[in-house]
Amino acid sequence: MPSARQHTYRTELVWTGNLGTGTDSYRSYRRTHEVTAPGTPVIAGSADPHFRGDADRWNPEQMLLAALSQCHLLAYLHVCAVNGVVVTAYTDRADGTMAETSDGGGHFTEAVLRPEVEVADPAMTEKALALHERAHELCFIASSVNFPVRHEATVTVSGK
Repeated sequence: MPSARQHTYRTELVWTGNLGTGTDSYRSYRRTHEVTAPGTPVIAGSADPHFRGDADRWNPEQMLLAALSQCHLLAYLHVCAVNGVVVTAYTDRADGTMAETSDGGGHFTEAVLRPEVEVADPAMTEKALALHERAHELCFIASSVNFPVRHEATVTVSGK
């Protein structure tokens, strides 16, 4: 059996929220940071506003949900292309639910992806819906999380 290929990813995170006294108290610093990877734009990050973060920056919970949504999109476009389904538009409005625990931690309890897919021909509608399951099986990120990722997909036909 051939060995599995491995891929390594590298990011850099720099905390930018030191207001001069570091973390000498819970309120003395900002949660701002910057995430980069070689050759990519900077992602301005912070904590969720519920945790003293800045609402105008991406928080880790949003980035996790976005990664699930992106991964499903990319796997879905692949399975459609190799199965003769012509996708002409795709939008996803995803939601994720996180539960805080009494010890100050928390975890996601589920994510719901809501892909709105447009296909080129009415005959592709049924297969387009069914291929979401295969895309879910292939999604690297969905395969890596320990909470359910559900799909509530819709399919329409271009120009209809």
